[in-house]
Amino acid sequence: MRVAIVGGTGPFGRALATRVRAAGHEVVLGSRDRERAETAAAELGVEGTTNADAVRSVDLVVLATNADGVLDTARSLRAEIGSTPVLSVASELRFTAAGILPSPDARSLAERVQDELEAPVLAGLHSLAASTLGDDSPPDEDALVCGDVTEAKEIALALAAGLVAGRALDAGPLASARALEGMTAVIVNLNKRYRGHAGIRVTGLS
Repeated sequence: MRVAIVGGTGPFGRALATRVRAAGHEVVLGSRDRERAETAAAELGVEGTTNADAVRSVDLVVLATNADGVLDTARSLRAEIGSTPVLSVASELRFTAAGILPSPDARSLAERVQDELEAPVLAGLHSLAASTLGDDSPPDEDALVCGDVTEAKEIALALAAGLVAGRALDAGPLASARALEGMTAVIVNLNKRYRGHAGIRVTGLS
């Protein structure tokens, strides 16, 4: 599989690129700045270029930009992405004195990304952290992916399966992204409270 990671020079993008490459896939690291992408890619042993060039001729696009830039990024790449499936991994979080809260928006960020693109949008990997993806071995977790288009979801699940020691699980339609993105806030709160690296394992499935 050939995978473009848009916004791939950030901590999560770099960790994801390392794990995707280790799983045997081709990686194209994208950035708004070509030189920055090429420098980061050289360190990771993958390709690097602009976001617009990265999303061409790939099997899957991963939107790994910060949550506040995801919609603008998706909108700007609409033509280049075309019909290529897109995996949205970002979550909108609110940092308050009481703790980290999920977005107050009724619709998930992934659903709003879908409004900007012709391509099918999936949501997933929200429970995975850069710190665990960047370890020498895959994190001992399950990876959850949701979406409305079966063929596109299968591509995203195939990618997710190579990222974790657990399973890649189909979490239902794209509307389920509202729960997956909100789970990020729960995990961050757990990590802060217990000074750990929380992940998700789903039990009771055959």
